[in-house]
Amino acid sequence: MLVISGIIKVVEKLCQELNHKSPEYKVFLNDLPKNDFNNLFMSLGAFKEKLRDEIKTEMGPCYFFGVPGSFYSRIFPDNSLHFVHSSYSLQWLSKVPKGVDNNNKGKIYLASTSPSSVLKAYYKQFQTDFSLFLKCRAQELVENGHMILTFLGRKSDDPSSKECCYIWELMAMALNDMVLQGIIDEEKLNSFNIPNYYPSPIEVKLEVLTEGSFTINRLEVSEVNWNALDDLNAFEFESRKPESLRHNGYNMAQCIRAVAEPLLVSHFGKDVIEDIFDRYKRILTDRMSKERTKFTNITILLTKKP
Repeated sequence: MLVISGIIKVVEKLCQELNHKSPEYKVFLNDLPKNDFNNLFMSLGAFKEKLRDEIKTEMGPCYFFGVPGSFYSRIFPDNSLHFVHSSYSLQWLSKVPKGVDNNNKGKIYLASTSPSSVLKAYYKQFQTDFSLFLKCRAQELVENGHMILTFLGRKSDDPSSKECCYIWELMAMALNDMVLQGIIDEEKLNSFNIPNYYPSPIEVKLEVLTEGSFTINRLEVSEVNWNALDDLNAFEFESRKPESLRHNGYNMAQCIRAVAEPLLVSHFGKDVIEDIFDRYKRILTDRMSKERTKFTNITILLTKKP
């Protein structure tokens, strides 16, 4: 909603400067069919009221729609969108790559010890999915329509580098501990893989150019710390109480839980979920107290070609 608010404010400011009438806004919110839009819809009244108070002018009507479906398929009519924004979603693949099951034993994602066939399978699935996403959005956007996409990626040319794989490596540690203790079956772990791929800027550019429907206006790479305390200087960091570090480990575990829990429940069952994330939280807390780790973001601005 923060992005929507920002876009409307920019448009309203331009309308004032150019002495134009405020337009009508149609906002389409997309998620998978199992997502419950009700809480979001219930907050719209307060959102609109706050937005009008901040703009302080007569704003055009704003209509919201929930659109269920995978963005790796068509979800809107031809030439119906002027602007598309996707935030931290496109690192998720449509499925676990074919041929990965049982070929990546003891790991749940790419790792330095993963077979080359697994690395290739993940990259191929990313190519297929991202190209399909671009093709579908090109059909739905009007000519010269824009897209801003932000997703997790990597700087390194190596898809198994620590910068993109470490968060899942630590979860694999928790799961492997549970295998050793007989809580989780080893074969069950060996057949579990996360459908994620963190592309490099070069890989993103290549797919956009290959698909051919869009012009790349801008591509930026940025970083964000796992731990908010890492923004402090060394003295401040060391002087923080252990409780603060534990709190940050908990926060990170909860963030990953929000996206990974459905996958884990589906594969391992709900009875072990609390144990998994309790172990994961402790591992994260330990590592985050000793290391300064970062996520890499890729943000790209695209314009649909005539």
